[in-house]
Amino acid sequence: MNKKQALLEQIKADIIKNNICPDLAREAKNLVMGDGNIDTDIILIGEAPGKNEDEQGLPFVGAAGKFLSQMLADADIARSDVYITNIVKYRPPNNRDPLPEEKSAFWPYLVRQLDVIQPKIVVTLGRHSMEYFLPEQKISMVHGQPKRITFGDTKLVVVPLYHPAAALYNGGMRTTLIEDFMKLPKIIDILNHEKENE
Repeated sequence: MNKKQALLEQIKADIIKNNICPDLAREAKNLVMGDGNIDTDIILIGEAPGKNEDEQGLPFVGAAGKFLSQMLADADIARSDVYITNIVKYRPPNNRDPLPEEKSAFWPYLVRQLDVIQPKIVVTLGRHSMEYFLPEQKISMVHGQPKRITFGDTKLVVVPLYHPAAALYNGGMRTTLIEDFMKLPKIIDILNHEKENE
């Protein structure tokens, strides 16, 4: 196991040891940490696991996950090249929205994941994950627009997108989300170009 993998395993162990959100943990089948390439430049962050995710212990494996995989493929980004996680790592009962205190409880562990993975781009899926990186912003105003932020000691580009689950049932939002997704390769190119010119 490499060092990054070991550090991520430690985060998982600490969530269990520190009994984060015991009410959620009791109801959930699995702690859903994340999945994908831990050496990636791109991390996608959703809200919380749903029923399929809870059963499989993996993020974005239900209908919203299939839609997400399709959009990544359409943008020429392999799902196996990115890392996908959620703020809240246990499924809230009946797929309700995560509560503010649940998000706060899990937030430090997400920050640790980011510290380990060191992405250049954070794609937030839905307003719950966006509001931590871009407080005071409205997703309807900023979706698809890359924002440069300083996060701890790290400079990040945050790209806020609508959540795939919301877009599944809303045709207009679906089109918007697909269009926003198609901007990702260009954003990556610009960042890589900047890096070469540093």
